[in-house]
Amino acid sequence: MSADQADADALLVDRVKRGDAKAFELLVVKYQRRIERLIARMVRDTDLVQDLAQETFIRAYRALPQFRGESAFYTWLYRIAVNTAKKALVELRRDPVMTEAALAPADDDETSSPKSEPTDMATPEAVLASKEIAATVNAAIEALSEDLRQAITLREIEGLSYEEISEVMNCPIGTDRKSTRLNSSHGYISYAVFCLK
Repeated sequence: MSADQADADALLVDRVKRGDAKAFELLVVKYQRRIERLIARMVRDTDLVQDLAQETFIRAYRALPQFRGESAFYTWLYRIAVNTAKKALVELRRDPVMTEAALAPADDDETSSPKSEPTDMATPEAVLASKEIAATVNAAIEALSEDLRQAITLREIEGLSYEEISEVMNCPIGTDRKSTRLNSSHGYISYAVFCLK
C-alpha cells in the first residue's frame, strides 16, 4: 500500500471517529471487493461471502474507536476479515449446512474466469493450456494448509508487502520472508505446474 493511500485511509478513519458515517462508507466502497475476494478464497461458498464481508465491516466499524493506527487500515481490516471467515469455518464444521453455491463447482475463481484468459488471436491450444494451468494452480492453492494458502493469497493475490503479511499473520518478518510459508507455497505450486509439462 502506498503512503498516499495510507494517509487517505488515516484521514477517513479520523473522520469516522469524529462521527462522519459517510467516511466509513468510502472505506467500505474502497475495500469491499478485496475483502469479498479474500473471504471467497477462504470459505469457498458464494452464498456466505457477502454476509461475511458485511459482518467484517460491521465489526470494523464497531471496533474503529480502538484502532490506534499502528498498522495500515487495510491490514487491520484484513485481519478482521480473516478472523470472521475463520469463525464462520469453525461454525460450519460444527453445523455443516451446505448451500447450493457451496456444492456447485468453483469455476468462478478470478484466475480461471474467461476474462482472465488470452483473447486476442489466442489459439485453441493456448486457451486450453491457460485453463489447465489455472486449474492446476487453483488446485495446488486449495491443497495447501490454511496458513500457507493465506500467505500465498496475501502476497500474490492481495499484493501485500512482507511487512504487512507479517503483521496480518502475527509472525516475525523473517519467518515469512525466508523459509516457511511463502517459499513452501511457491514451491508446491511451482511443482504442480511443472508436472503439467
